[in-house]
Amino acid sequence: MSNITVLEELRIYIDPLTPDEHQALERSILAEGCRDALVLWGDVLVDGHNRYGICQKHGIPFQTVQNTRFKSMDDVHLWMIDQHLGRRSVSDFQRGVLALRKKEIVAARAIPSADTPNPFEGNDEFASAAGAELPPPEKLNTREAIAKAARISANTVVQIEKIQKSAAPELVEAIKAGTISINAGATVASLPQEEQVAAVAGGKKELQQAAKRVREGKTGRRSEATAEGEAGAEAPAAAELTAEERDQRNREAQVALLQSTVAELTAENKALKDQVARLQDELEQAKQQAGGAAA
Repeated sequence: MSNITVLEELRIYIDPLTPDEHQALERSILAEGCRDALVLWGDVLVDGHNRYGICQKHGIPFQTVQNTRFKSMDDVHLWMIDQHLGRRSVSDFQRGVLALRKKEIVAARAIPSADTPNPFEGNDEFASAAGAELPPPEKLNTREAIAKAARISANTVVQIEKIQKSAAPELVEAIKAGTISINAGATVASLPQEEQVAAVAGGKKELQQAAKRVREGKTGRRSEATAEGEAGAEAPAAAELTAEERDQRNREAQVALLQSTVAELTAENKALKDQVARLQDELEQAKQQAGGAAA
């Protein structure tokens, strides 16, 4: 098939391969050919962007297969997410991000709205090959469900959410590259963005030191920014604070952050316990019904 359409939206939807990974794939295709078929929706390329680019570059033949079950771009996105969640090469951070992205899509689909038009509606050749609809995606309405889908802990999900909310792009890239762990990255993300960027520029050791300073409540510059934001025009300048006052402000900020996290996890733990209790009741009822039927 020569008229393949590459949509930039889909090409960048999943984090790209690293240069080393791309080179390894290219060597494999040059040695063995393109073994896996590219997945298409009509003429739109859904899966195999790297393979397609390498095959085009070297004039290597490839096979294609149609996924006729897609009805909308949301279906395409969910399928792409599920494919990558099942791959062992995907990092914990990437899986967490993908699972959170899936949660947003599923939640949005639950809200009644006009149907997303199928761009291939009216294409008789495409419609004639259409198969059954995709099964409804699992609901990810708790952090435990998100964690299960991503094969990570619920606490890691909390940390990834904080990173997405507060981390500078440079810090996010450092986490993706494995320069700093998710746990430490979430801690550094509590700093002002300029401090995050400076820590990233200082390399792995500086990032670790920044995380340590935050945990010990000795960030200094963060307390100055917080003091200026909360005290208003009448407050003394941050530079006038003593070292003891700065440490105290940072300890208070860290305690508040920890209390908020504990409250979130406690509520989720209670919800999970309630769910387990309900399942145990249902199991007991099922056993009783089975016993009565056998009698």
